[in-house]
Amino acid sequence: MSNRPLNVGLVGGGKGAFIVHPHQKAIHFDGTRRVVAGALFPDPKIALEEAANWPYPIKGYGSYDEMIKANATLPEAEKLDYILIVTPNFVHYDPAMKAMKAGIAVFCEKPLCLNLKEANDLVKASRKLNVPFCVAHTYLGHWTSRLSRYIVRSGLLGDIRWVDSYYIQGWLATKLEATGQQQATWRVDPKRAGGSGCGGDIGTHALMQLRYVTGLEISQLSAQLETFVEGRMLDDHFTIYCKLNNGARALVRASQVCIGHKNDLGIEVAGTKGTLRWRQEDPECVTIHLPNQPDRVYWRGAVSAGDGFLPKDMPADLLAEPTIPAGHPEAFHDAFARLHRCFEADVRKWKDGKAFDTDGAKYATVADGWSGIAFIETCVKSSQKKGAWTNMPKGI
Repeated sequence: MSNRPLNVGLVGGGKGAFIVHPHQKAIHFDGTRRVVAGALFPDPKIALEEAANWPYPIKGYGSYDEMIKANATLPEAEKLDYILIVTPNFVHYDPAMKAMKAGIAVFCEKPLCLNLKEANDLVKASRKLNVPFCVAHTYLGHWTSRLSRYIVRSGLLGDIRWVDSYYIQGWLATKLEATGQQQATWRVDPKRAGGSGCGGDIGTHALMQLRYVTGLEISQLSAQLETFVEGRMLDDHFTIYCKLNNGARALVRASQVCIGHKNDLGIEVAGTKGTLRWRQEDPECVTIHLPNQPDRVYWRGAVSAGDGFLPKDMPADLLAEPTIPAGHPEAFHDAFARLHRCFEADVRKWKDGKAFDTDGAKYATVADGWSGIAFIETCVKSSQKKGAWTNMPKGI
């Protein structure tokens, strides 16, 4: 394809939705992608009104079906290169499947869908149709997440013994959904959110951080899904003890009732040679603890290969990745932008008929999304059996 900016269509995002705005800013971050169209709300009339009132001109559609169908008749330069799905969980599967069948790549908010049957279908369709598919696990976009992945997977910490991966919030410590607050109401509704509230919403982020950084998988788990706010239909506190496939142990935990916590995502990886710590709320650095040595703190943009811990032959792209000098903090929007930037590279290869990467090194794939849904369903089963050890299903 030409070097024109990629055209992106939005599914969802109207009427005060939050997550669409970090995404659309990230899409425009580099000048090589742009939002050109949107089906922004389930009600066609409101969808068109929302598009007309969008901060910049886009083509509005009454539904995603209409947007996907219209794409087939557009001139090549105006066709959608990918869609961004930012709807509640129960409206992920249908637009994703229809877009893939129409030859449009998919960038979908997490979790992938509602259940494992839907997840199986999406993975199979993506593979059969050979369509790029990204699941928006935002925090993999931090450069420090990628440095953490390199350190752990290169064996610099030795054999991994223990992982603590967590995401702690406090915004649902009261029954906020009773006020009609938009972000709360659908997240606590099983029909729209799926089998787990807290676990599906943010526990999947903690799971993905564990899998991305370590390369390890959960073989068995013992789960406690708890609901502290009276009358709430889904869990608001999520604690999972895990056996990993290398024999190590892990804790994947999440909560939305811990007052004072905002978006406290973090990971600690303990190996036979040292420990790594990283927190999303302080995303510019990675801390390494080694026996009988001062702590090492690696700052984004200020890493030196061959320093006595990091090897001399670090990947050049990892060293060159930061977009601004150290001390000018990257943050949430930058993480989103890095995901869209990496996805763009694969979409362009795909458009040119070239092979594109599906190994999950740059962004979470549809197969990673499947793992998240398999994890949630297994956690629900275990919790219903009072935390009984339960095997994770095999990958598809």
